[in-house]
Amino acid sequence: MTKRISNPMSRRSVPHALCLAVAASLALVVLPTASPAEAPRTASPPRDGQHDFDFLFGRWKARIRRLKSPLHGSNVWIEMSGTSEVRPIWSGKGNIDEIHNQTPDGPMEALMVRLYSPTSRQWTLNWAIQKSGRFDVPWVGEFRGGRGEFYDQEMFEGRSILVRYVWSEIKPRSFRFEQAFSADGGKTWEVNWIALSTRL
Repeated sequence: MTKRISNPMSRRSVPHALCLAVAASLALVVLPTASPAEAPRTASPPRDGQHDFDFLFGRWKARIRRLKSPLHGSNVWIEMSGTSEVRPIWSGKGNIDEIHNQTPDGPMEALMVRLYSPTSRQWTLNWAIQKSGRFDVPWVGEFRGGRGEFYDQEMFEGRSILVRYVWSEIKPRSFRFEQAFSADGGKTWEVNWIALSTRL
């Protein structure tokens, strides 16, 4: 006669084993603990940029390259030269830049008036050439990390484009300026004016 070995997992012991398994799995569940409320962050005050153009005060000479036909896939650049003199107005909250460029078509007399808004903490750049006798649409922007970017929207050859001015590589006796156009809402930019200026 065969000896019968009792099975520890007999039908009568299954409910008990299931209870033990469920209890063990529940013990592994880690309930999230409430984290203490984060301290409210205080916003840093807006940066005061009224002295951002102070580096421009004085007289400058520039080597200029102008793209002959912007937004037409042109790779032909025209070489020019120029001088400018910048002086502050309104106790430094603005400045006037008188520009004299020599172009292949003759001299170009221009004026840039830069005005700082203490409310928006941005600059507006107002450009006029003697030939037109009026200010164009102003560029608006500011400096961040030593780089100034200014934008406007204007008409060029019958279509609306974005225009960007950039001041960069600013040193005590030199800086770089460039102008770029975008015909696709700022997705791509084509630089069409580069000026490398040194102090006189």
